[in-house]
Amino acid sequence: MKRPFVTRSQLDEIVKEYPTPFHLYDEKGLRENARRVNAAFAWNSGFREYFAVKATPNPALLKLFREEGCGADCSSLTELMLAERCGFRGQEIMFSSNNTLAEEYQMADRLGAIINLDDLTHVDFLEEAIGHIPETIFCRYNPGGVFTLGASKDGHQVMDTPGDAKYGMTRPQIAQAFQTLKAKGAKYFGLHCFLASNTISNDYYPALAGILFRLAVELKEETGCDIRYINLSGGIGIPYRPEEEANDIALIGAGVRRQYEEVLVPAGMGNVKLCGELGRFMTGPYGCLVTRVLHFKHIYKEYVGVDACAADLMRPAVYGAYHHITASGKEDAPCTQTVDVTGSLCENCDKFAVDRPMPALERGDLLVIHDTGAHGHSMGYNYNGKLRSAELLLQEDGSVRLIRRAETPEDYFATAIW
Repeated sequence: MKRPFVTRSQLDEIVKEYPTPFHLYDEKGLRENARRVNAAFAWNSGFREYFAVKATPNPALLKLFREEGCGADCSSLTELMLAERCGFRGQEIMFSSNNTLAEEYQMADRLGAIINLDDLTHVDFLEEAIGHIPETIFCRYNPGGVFTLGASKDGHQVMDTPGDAKYGMTRPQIAQAFQTLKAKGAKYFGLHCFLASNTISNDYYPALAGILFRLAVELKEETGCDIRYINLSGGIGIPYRPEEEANDIALIGAGVRRQYEEVLVPAGMGNVKLCGELGRFMTGPYGCLVTRVLHFKHIYKEYVGVDACAADLMRPAVYGAYHHITASGKEDAPCTQTVDVTGSLCENCDKFAVDRPMPALERGDLLVIHDTGAHGHSMGYNYNGKLRSAELLLQEDGSVRLIRRAETPEDYFATAIW
């Protein structure tokens, strides 16, 4: 059974000051999880976790992760600016993008970020954009084919068919890229690959590591390049459904270590530094969307209307993704009805749950929508004139801090030309 990290009594106090809906994050859980990740890979000298900014681009959380020794994985100009404003510098920043603008490469270069190239043609494009090739450079690999290890029941996968994905280079292209980059002055090389989204398996990262480690050995022999870094990217998932078992990051780290010692060490590459760019795993379970029951509708189905909508959390509407919902204070009450939990957008897909068993509800009840700490608030939008909700941090001492205010109508009108 999923239990919220916040109690009904805590929520009753919070809503006295902050109206629903709002996203709430658990500082204690976030810090403890970052420490578990770093501990799982402490065997690798120089390991760094680059938090995927896209998952939860809030300055308070980025600063929190920097305090825990993490870097920032950025994929756009604004994310680079955000990382800089949060204190990240130089190789604390990994810039991995695709279909990249020259201005983005220029910003990454100015910050001294590690640049990760997505395509062979970007070698020349990068040189034109910044006037040189950095000494340290990464390239992204796409092995093609189909990859299904650890697929979750979440109802969608981003890249379980790498051959259909727009990211990365083919095997011949990445060898050519390394050779061209070396000829243009690059000295230290890194590899990156992302195969699957939200995997529920302790075997995914070790399997990916094996692919990249073997590729690194081959490329070193073929090109003579000094490969010093391997980025295992993201893809480690979280258990959105109550029946799913959480990944064990300690076992995952141990599995990667076995691959490292079996493949890289015998090849004389025991100095390769590893990094990751986890987002969902870092923050997903440690965020929730709190919303209030407004209406009940009895037609061909039973509907529960709440004051949040897909503009606050789009994953269920767009992907059909599952998010568990708890009626705060009624965690142990029997589920006596089956309902759709809906928002108020003029779209029929604006549903947080479909045919979901729920306990008896009353107007004013507070619902906690679980696992919104990643790709929740960050994917918000303003359709129907809806305004993005506030973000709050439940601090380790039990107090609550506002870390992003709710939008106002004036924010919505601010960019309009009247």
